[in-house]
Amino acid sequence: MRVSFKRVASRTAVDSARSTLAALTVAVGTAGLAAAAARPGLLALVDQHAAAVRDSLDGDRRPLTAAALAGYAEGVRVAALEHGWVPPSGPVDWSEPEWPLARLIAVCALARSLSDA
Repeated sequence: MRVSFKRVASRTAVDSARSTLAALTVAVGTAGLAAAAARPGLLALVDQHAAAVRDSLDGDRRPLTAAALAGYAEGVRVAALEHGWVPPSGPVDWSEPEWPLARLIAVCALARSLSDA
């Protein structure tokens, strides 16, 4: 039986996107979402960022995918690093998370809601 290259490449892309989102969740998502669950202000901030991400990815007109979210997160990360952002290496002050961190946590929140993630 032959499997088309297109189908193999597509599966690899999906796996790569899922891997990217899983790494992001381990790095910042789990702790950030737990902090948001305990802090209403942080939860509201994450919700606002999630709405902005959804809007950027046209999420109201087409379903969000792991690939779209992973690509978005990578773009945020690269742009933030280019502008001098340093990812947290220790405990985070969740009372005032930096913009890139809040945006990446929002991506993790959206990724949790995916049916294909």
